[in-house]
Amino acid sequence: MAANMSNEHDDIAAGATDGMLGPNPFVGLRAIDIFAAAQQIGAQAVRHPALLLDQTAALARDLTSALSGNETSPPQQGDKRFADPAWRDHSLYRMTLQGYLAWRNALAGFVERSALDDRSKERAQFVMSLMTDALAPTNTLAGNPAALRKVVDSGGASLVAGLKNMLADTLNNKGMPAQVDKTAFEVGGNLGTSPGAVVFRNEVLELIQYAPATPNVYARPQLIVPPQINKYYIFDLSKGKSIVEYLVNNEFQVFVVSWRNPTGEHRDWDLDTYVAALIEAIQAVRDITGSADVNLHGACSGAMTISALLGHLASRGEKTVNAATLMVAVLDNINQSQLGLFSTPEAVELAKQNSMAKGVLAGEEIGRVFAWMRPNDLVWNFWVNNYLLGKAPPAFDILYWNNDTTRLPAKLHGQLLDIFTNNLFSTPRALNVLGTPIDLSEVTCDTYVLAGMTDHITPWKGVYSTARTFGGKTRYVLSSSGHIQSLINPPGNPKAKFFRNAELPEDADAWLAGARPEADSWWSDWRQWLAERSGELRAAPRALGNRRHKRLADAPGTYALEA
Repeated sequence: MAANMSNEHDDIAAGATDGMLGPNPFVGLRAIDIFAAAQQIGAQAVRHPALLLDQTAALARDLTSALSGNETSPPQQGDKRFADPAWRDHSLYRMTLQGYLAWRNALAGFVERSALDDRSKERAQFVMSLMTDALAPTNTLAGNPAALRKVVDSGGASLVAGLKNMLADTLNNKGMPAQVDKTAFEVGGNLGTSPGAVVFRNEVLELIQYAPATPNVYARPQLIVPPQINKYYIFDLSKGKSIVEYLVNNEFQVFVVSWRNPTGEHRDWDLDTYVAALIEAIQAVRDITGSADVNLHGACSGAMTISALLGHLASRGEKTVNAATLMVAVLDNINQSQLGLFSTPEAVELAKQNSMAKGVLAGEEIGRVFAWMRPNDLVWNFWVNNYLLGKAPPAFDILYWNNDTTRLPAKLHGQLLDIFTNNLFSTPRALNVLGTPIDLSEVTCDTYVLAGMTDHITPWKGVYSTARTFGGKTRYVLSSSGHIQSLINPPGNPKAKFFRNAELPEDADAWLAGARPEADSWWSDWRQWLAERSGELRAAPRALGNRRHKRLADAPGTYALEA
């Protein structure tokens, strides 16, 4: 029984991890836009009655077939909602499933055959999926065979537990099903545990230096820059799933930025604020290690920040960064991703006004919106687990990190939206950083760019455009995973693979057609790439920091613990 429960929790957590949208600035999901898309669907029904009648007739035929016990269409591959054997073996459940699928397919078919333009169709399909996902039979007690069995087996105790969970979420989680058992984790206890110390602090960030784990280390240090919208410890998650641990064990000197969690008083922090803070951190790293330059690495909005820094340094002719890594980062045009579905000029302007009025964009607000962008993975999965089955949410480290949100200063939020919607990074000298207009084609250091093949929030083709933006030698690597799994991808996973192609043709599909698949994690490839760009081995430092940068606190520091 314990093993089965563990497997079920693993499945829920895996589905949620795949559906997580990760740390990205966003426009929002306004009710008015949802209603507008729904109205467009209704208008199509009025304007094209023949199409409506045709789809209705097709639905009637499929429902008749379903009532006769015939299978009209199977569930989508990977849809675990209908994995229970009862959906195949029990005639009533089988008919219910086929009826639900027929209804869902009829609605989707109507939208697809409508006269809407392609973008409006995408919005309409999204709105229709919100409705059909919410009304899935598995979200009800009577329509969920596993939940009904649990009621019988537990003598009704699962119902009581489910009601308690629902009450707790209503009071403490604003009515959303909890995604993770937060009592199972503690930052600095079982998360973010690599030995290290804060060796520099300014108003914006803490700089953590990690203790060496080998007698010798590469002379050139590595500085990791996390996204501003989540805590840094995604890079030091837990033993065996920590990029920090992996690099330290492979003879690298590792430093990580831990951003401060801003409040309303920091509303005017912008990209210049963060880039200036990074420049101070790089100077501290150089001073501590004696290295003339560093290797710089960032993910998501952290990669956007280091791109701005690299452009600024290039414009000034400064060589303090030797090589850079950008992970799952799209620098421009979110319109090609799911986040861009409703990014109309009006929505963008309203998003700016809302964050400016509050001074910050709250991380939990982003989390709720993101959850409804992937409701099966991030809402209904937990609705069934917590309420219908009466179970505690899973204790899963990535989900804990994803729920340990931070805030985004209003000015930075507005600036990032401008960067996305106006393609400022890909337009030479359109973006000014610390008073200098930047052109990323002038950035000539080597870059390593990582994308995820199933990443739905920073699509791999968008990340490919990022790789072609810089002027130096770039290695583009495509992981077979999604957004978060591409980052947390330690070696040894038999299912993992990635694709490499030394050429960077204009067309992303041409790149993939010529790419070579390689087994295991991209971490090993990255380690080799870093080793070639990290100088000679030398004796590891005996202590962290130096006379000018003394040990201020043990890792994970103080900023990572701020709520």
